[in-house]
Amino acid sequence: MKLLIALLVLSLAVMGVMIFRAVSQELEVRDLKGRTAADSAEVRMKERSIVDQKQKILVLKDKQIGANDKMNELRNKKKDSEQSSRDADSHLQTCNAEKAEAVKKKTDITETINKHDVAYQEAKRKAEEDIKNLKQQILDKDKAICAFADTTKEEARKLCGTFESPN
Repeated sequence: MKLLIALLVLSLAVMGVMIFRAVSQELEVRDLKGRTAADSAEVRMKERSIVDQKQKILVLKDKQIGANDKMNELRNKKKDSEQSSRDADSHLQTCNAEKAEAVKKKTDITETINKHDVAYQEAKRKAEEDIKNLKQQILDKDKAICAFADTTKEEARKLCGTFESPN
């Protein structure tokens, strides 16, 4: 009987150990299931976060592409404006050179006109003096002729400036 009791105690002990192991394994399994569920929820949350971040990255990439396009457009506009500015500067320099040339021509023409005007005034003054001298000479000749002219004739009276008729 002792053997039976020992066997019974031994089998109860083995059974107790097995029950203890089964319960502890069941608790571990439940704990693992709970942690797995929590980890799965955390993984799903992180996956959603990753998907949201990917969406945000795509939106930012679209914005960056738009900004890059706009920047390229602005660079092209800047190049065009710089080119037009250089063209305008060269055109301005050309115009200034033409203006300087025109001013020089105007000055030359004005000087020439002034020289010709002075020469004209001098020639006019000289011509007036000559006319005056010629008139004086004509009057002197007329006076000399009048001294010898017959004042009885009408032509002689007109020439000499006498309008009296001889009676």
